[in-house]
Amino acid sequence: MHTQTFSSRADACARACAIALGFSIPISVALDNVLLGLLLAAWLASGDFAGKLAALKAHPVAVAAVLLFGLLTLGLAYGIRNPGDGLRYWSKYLDLLFVPVFIAVFREKQTQADALKAMGGALIASLVVSWLAHWGLLYQNPLVPPNDAAFPVGFKYSITHSVLIGMGAFACALLARRTASRSLQIVPIGLALIATCNVLFIVYSRTGYLILAALMLYFFVAQFRWRGLAAAAVLGAVLFGAGYYGSDMFGQRVNGAVAEMHDWQPDQPSTTSVGMRMEFYRSSLGIIREHPLFGAGTGSFPAAYAATVAGKQMEKTVNPHNEYLLIAIQIGLVGLACLVYLFYIEWRLAARLDPLYRDLARGLVLVFVIGCLFNSLLLDHTEGLFFAWATGLLFARLPPSAAVNERAV
Repeated sequence: MHTQTFSSRADACARACAIALGFSIPISVALDNVLLGLLLAAWLASGDFAGKLAALKAHPVAVAAVLLFGLLTLGLAYGIRNPGDGLRYWSKYLDLLFVPVFIAVFREKQTQADALKAMGGALIASLVVSWLAHWGLLYQNPLVPPNDAAFPVGFKYSITHSVLIGMGAFACALLARRTASRSLQIVPIGLALIATCNVLFIVYSRTGYLILAALMLYFFVAQFRWRGLAAAAVLGAVLFGAGYYGSDMFGQRVNGAVAEMHDWQPDQPSTTSVGMRMEFYRSSLGIIREHPLFGAGTGSFPAAYAATVAGKQMEKTVNPHNEYLLIAIQIGLVGLACLVYLFYIEWRLAARLDPLYRDLARGLVLVFVIGCLFNSLLLDHTEGLFFAWATGLLFARLPPSAAVNERAV
């Protein structure tokens, strides 16, 4: 009886930590790390390792995440890298190992709901901080990170902020659609509009524009089927026009991207954001051609890239700003296939979830499929942890029959 009581309390502690992470992820890296440590300790203390292992084997999303992390672990055994880079890069992907942990602790519906509310509260706080900074009301405020009218984000940098707020706008739109009372729809609709305006007109993030466009398109198609394409096209044109002609920041970012792309020349040093990314991509593809199947080893990117651009007066980097290229360079096309499979299996299995969770799960996949084209999102702390946390939450209650049927996919 005493053992059962201890196990039950440890399990409750793990659930509380997972819920608290919903609030912490958009706000504090330090608190994230504390909560992750407590979560892991409580989850292990709750026992029933045989049951946990059986649940892991039966859950295709957990298997895919662990498989990708396993390949990154094997990648430490080969390749040439700078001292310390192997473990440094490997540790960045530890969040993947937490996917089965989150799946286990979010198995109760109330825990899922509480965690979503915690995340919602943190995103609202981020929005408030961002808008106050935009209005010049937070200059040198000691209670928030460095933030002013020229850099009006919440608690994270612009790309991270736009990823989280874009997903929040999408979630609010889904919630409004599923709220029966028209009077009660006002709150989520209002939050969705405020968040959308924040991403488009306040925050400096072209990645955010693309993510928001993809989520908007999916929302209208998912809710209104193919008739939604027309609505998405009209709304998209209106928002783009309003942003391009009504917001100097939006217009400058769009025009700047076009100009930087036009000015970029292969093998010529570039100092622009787009130009440097194009050179990162081009040089990275060369590394992949040299190590196609299993890659150059986990953490090998800085050394491999430095060797590739040696003598060319090109900018050295430790991040290609593309998760697909970074994975392929480290663990080859085998690893890239595993990453793509993880996204694919989440999209496919989302069809077996409740409608709200189905659309949230597919929205999450869209965010990372698109975001990883221009950023190494899984390498970054907040985005990588958010992916693991949201994946565990959304797929925790996957019907067992679905897990068994899709295990061999």
